[in-house]
Amino acid sequence: MVDVKDKRTVVFVGHSGSGKTSCIDAILYKAGANSRRGSVDQGSSMCDYGADEISRKVTIRSKVLHIEHNGKLLYILDTPGYADFSGSAISCMRAVDSGICVVCGINGVEIGAEKGWELLSARNLPRLIFVNKLDKENSDFDKALQSINSTFGKNCVLLEFPIGKESSFKETIPLLDKSVIDKLEGVDKEAAQKYREKLIESIAETDDTLLEKYLGGEELTDDELRSALRRGVCEAKIFPVLCGSAVKEIGISLLIQAIEDLLPSPLEAVPVQAKEKEKDELVAIEPKKEAGFSALVFKSLIDPFIGQLTIFRVFSGTLKSDSSFYNVTKKCKERIGQLFILQGKEQKAVSEVSAGDIAAVAKLKETCLSDTIGTDGTKFEFEPIVMPEAAISLSVKPKSRHDEEKIMTALAKLNSEDPTFKYSREQQTKELIISGLGDMHLTVMVNKLKNDFKVDVDLGMPKVAYKETIKKSVQIQGKYKKQSGGRGQYGDVWLELEPLPRGGDFEFVNKIVGGVVPRQYIPAVEKGVRQAMEEGAIAGYPTVDMKVTIYDGSYHNVDSSEMAFKIAGSMAFKQGVEKASPILLEPVMNVEIIVPEDTMGSITGDINSRRGRIMGMESKGANQVVKAQIPLAEMLKYATELRSLTAGRGAYHMEFSHYEDTPAKITQSIIAQYQESKQHEKEE
Repeated sequence: MVDVKDKRTVVFVGHSGSGKTSCIDAILYKAGANSRRGSVDQGSSMCDYGADEISRKVTIRSKVLHIEHNGKLLYILDTPGYADFSGSAISCMRAVDSGICVVCGINGVEIGAEKGWELLSARNLPRLIFVNKLDKENSDFDKALQSINSTFGKNCVLLEFPIGKESSFKETIPLLDKSVIDKLEGVDKEAAQKYREKLIESIAETDDTLLEKYLGGEELTDDELRSALRRGVCEAKIFPVLCGSAVKEIGISLLIQAIEDLLPSPLEAVPVQAKEKEKDELVAIEPKKEAGFSALVFKSLIDPFIGQLTIFRVFSGTLKSDSSFYNVTKKCKERIGQLFILQGKEQKAVSEVSAGDIAAVAKLKETCLSDTIGTDGTKFEFEPIVMPEAAISLSVKPKSRHDEEKIMTALAKLNSEDPTFKYSREQQTKELIISGLGDMHLTVMVNKLKNDFKVDVDLGMPKVAYKETIKKSVQIQGKYKKQSGGRGQYGDVWLELEPLPRGGDFEFVNKIVGGVVPRQYIPAVEKGVRQAMEEGAIAGYPTVDMKVTIYDGSYHNVDSSEMAFKIAGSMAFKQGVEKASPILLEPVMNVEIIVPEDTMGSITGDINSRRGRIMGMESKGANQVVKAQIPLAEMLKYATELRSLTAGRGAYHMEFSHYEDTPAKITQSIIAQYQESKQHEKEE
């Protein structure tokens, strides 16, 4: 087995289309992990192997791969660059000790690279930057480097220098190797010397002793520079910039070398902490093979042959195949069979895994994402993984009865694989709702329903859970009389309907005196009223915030029954609501929108156009947080529209606040649609 000091775990992040996956395919080929270089365009990538990924040519789910090279074991995680699948990238951050941000040499730093950098920065992970596609037309290395420095900061320092441009781009040279620079000529030599000096200065600034020596005019040795550079990278003080072309495999060997030489082993990484429950304090976990076993589950996937695979990062100790572990989160013991390390869609069986490894096991019964697993008696638990909230929802309706039987099982499996995909049954509208991070996210999930689970669905916009109420008090009679030979039906009640304050719900009061309505029929009247309230009187939505009083009525000794009084109560209620100035109430949401400063004008204008009220603003780093209250009906497509307004840089979340009056014009439109649908049902 590889010693923990020789293990590396690294996650690749970047904008969709920047070439992260192509870089990993080139690394696997260069290191001998693949006999031929995989290609995203040709559908032969070791990372993007799903049918939906091959057809779209984008990474949709994170992948775990590995190489063994120069006596080191490198775990490499590929993540989606598209915002709709950001949950994968977030969970991967918990499994790695370092990251590589891939930047497109044509477009420079894009929003996907910014978001990936933010995730790495949030955990203070050491990181490298790789400028890709320098062989492509319109690539501009100087422009890309400038965008890196302006976006990520001055601590991003060039480690390699590209020779040639676009189609003439042929190699990269390491700036710490002075002998190579001395062989250059002309503008290349002049530029390389300038970048080398900047690199040396940046390295010296990470170490007080070296800085004093550098400022004193002394020349720093290669050993001093390399040693200080590694320390600076591991402490996240300096971020080396490398460059190349994944497709032409230029700069890939130097990238592998940089991962091995500069990025930390688990022993040098930011210490992983866990909460010790009994003391309610954080403890640092020592990444030693001899320590007790502990790990965090950060991913789950469904393999067509093996079934569900649970993937975890080992932080301490050793776990053997055909043994067991204790699930600290669920407080239960799990037996395990064969352990695997992953190579994309392939699994390599191993007898044991230890600190620094990323491993998988099949068919666990209880263990799922974010669970802490360890040995019996483990008293600490890792911080749970917090996923982004769903931003968009659709209603789904199975196309056939056969699909109805299968859909809930299928949705549960999709949720276990991707926790950012949610499903629920809306109690008021009776709709089955699926929710995700964006349009593309839900499209992919619906395609998986069809292709993987053979479930066909119709999609629609979710119904808004409006409610009905009244504005004034009325008194109304409900009389039900039916005679059709033999015993008839007779029920007669007088009701008073009164509005209650918002949140008043429902109150039923019995003021019958003298037995004009026998006591045994009063509950039936209330039942009829409650049923009518659920069905709604003007637009089919539940009625709320109302007091109903029964104060008079009559009965028949033979023909009266509970059913007759139930119908009479329902009739009186529906007729009374129509005369009591009925209105619709709409759900209003508390919305928190996080956007860059330069988009604030567009955002505030858009909130006003959605009938929203801005409740406050505050700064959060480089962004602004806008707090507003907006009707839910205006938020159904907001995720897509916010992305457009902010070029993908905005985010939001919302939660229910309260109900308030729906504007008359919108109410009239909703009532008209309801009456039209009822008429259509009658005609059918």
